[in-house]
Amino acid sequence: MTSVDLNSDLGEGYGAYACGDDAAILGIVTSANVACGLHAGDPEIMARTFALAKARGVAVGAHPGFPDLWGFGRRRMPYSPAEIERLVAYQIGAAQALAAYAGHRITYVKAHGALANVAAEERPVADAIARAVRAVDRELALLAIALTAQVAAGEACGLEVHQEIFADRGYTPTGLLIPRSQPGAMITDSGEAADRVLSMVEAGAILTADGQTLPTPIRSICVHGDSDHAVATARAVRTRLEGAGVSLAPFRP
Repeated sequence: MTSVDLNSDLGEGYGAYACGDDAAILGIVTSANVACGLHAGDPEIMARTFALAKARGVAVGAHPGFPDLWGFGRRRMPYSPAEIERLVAYQIGAAQALAAYAGHRITYVKAHGALANVAAEERPVADAIARAVRAVDRELALLAIALTAQVAAGEACGLEVHQEIFADRGYTPTGLLIPRSQPGAMITDSGEAADRVLSMVEAGAILTADGQTLPTPIRSICVHGDSDHAVATARAVRTRLEGAGVSLAPFRP
């Protein structure tokens, strides 16, 4: 692989409350997944994030989640697939509007938190997200968790699908993310994260906590923007990849 994307979840503050160092992250990543106002974010934050991303030459996508400000979108909520489809469509529309307002445009959609994790395992939820993307704008790509139901759902809907891995998360033997409540879920050492990412990119595979190698296309790498070590991890990953001859570029400019 000669090129890979580096993405981060941004715009996740709310009102007067900041979350992460978006300005610093936008100087490192090549794509930004911007919260759409339900799990985090608001019109002011969205507009600022899109404008800064444009100024930095960073591609942007909509990052819809469950309507759960208290839980930061990381708690499963009892919505039906049909309700999820409309919630996602609603958030994509908000992202498109604020991106246009800022003079930028979204080119893809990536589900957030609990919504993404449910869609990784449950095909009806993954299908709902894919249908929402297609209904709003079939030219949008879907950024999907590698080796999950999200990939199959997007492809079945005729969407352009790109698979991502996570720099700062551990993987179960089946290739799913280790739940945050369990040991090994988070990788907080930036050097360890960078070394692990390079190993996965070079192998073309997910490396699980129990030592398995699960082959997969890797088009993008995610560093969560809300963690204390986000900037250091993103910088370390970029430096490690470029030092190994892997260039960084948006998967969908």
